[in-house]
Amino acid sequence: MAAKGLLDLPRLGSGVADTHAHLDMLDDPAGALERAATAGVSFVVAVADVTETPEETFEGLAGWIKEASSRLDAAAGPSRVIPPEVRIAVGCHPHNAANFDDLAEERLSELAQDPLVGAVGETGLDFHYDNSPRDDQRNAFRAQLAIARDSALPVVVHLREAHEEGIAILEEEGMPVSGCVIHCFTGDAALAGRFLEMGCHISFAGPTTFKKATGIREAAAAVPLDRLLVETDCPFLAPVPYRGKTNEPALVTLTAAAIAAVRGIPEDRLAAAVSENARRLFGADREVPS
Repeated sequence: MAAKGLLDLPRLGSGVADTHAHLDMLDDPAGALERAATAGVSFVVAVADVTETPEETFEGLAGWIKEASSRLDAAAGPSRVIPPEVRIAVGCHPHNAANFDDLAEERLSELAQDPLVGAVGETGLDFHYDNSPRDDQRNAFRAQLAIARDSALPVVVHLREAHEEGIAILEEEGMPVSGCVIHCFTGDAALAGRFLEMGCHISFAGPTTFKKATGIREAAAAVPLDRLLVETDCPFLAPVPYRGKTNEPALVTLTAAAIAAVRGIPEDRLAAAVSENARRLFGADREVPS
């Protein structure tokens, strides 16, 4: 069944995970979680930036889930659907690295101890926009890698036009033992292979479905199934046929279906694998307050 207001979403036959969603940027996070549940999304990683208003996610999440549950109950048919389980990735985006001062670093270390937190990030380098000076980006990236290591959490890494330096920093600083996710991967199979050799997971988003994204699809076909993740990066980068519109977690099903097709495997097998990977990596088995 397609999520309400969304047409032609694939029925994957198994719950799938959206490992990167900026829920606080959506007009109606509760509605997005409701539609995600209807579409078969069972696990979501919400992203919060410590230099902006992380409270919107940390304090709002319980209410979003409660409202989504109420809406799902009101629309319940023969079988009840429940909202996705949600964990939080908290960090400082490279765009905001100039604001990652000592207070922000201390705050991030504190938030990383919250049981809802499953990762540090997104952090990394963005040399396309250079919204923060590159030295600030480098320093913030290194500091957040240290926090991830100290907190026994994986790190979520954003790299744009900075892959070589990003790899060098990861090698110099050392990978967090809990893992590393290369978020919204848009490189080719050779680049993916370099990250895989370092022990990273590779996460694919809406661009995987774009017509000219042959290299991304080849990478998605080459990544071992136990290192593969899918995401929306919503509200950005909606997959085809929603390209150019507001993205949301329900649409991760389109990316998952596209990757299953390019790999030549059943959609339910792909969905189950990426969901298992996400739940293991982001600590879904960790008990959190109700």
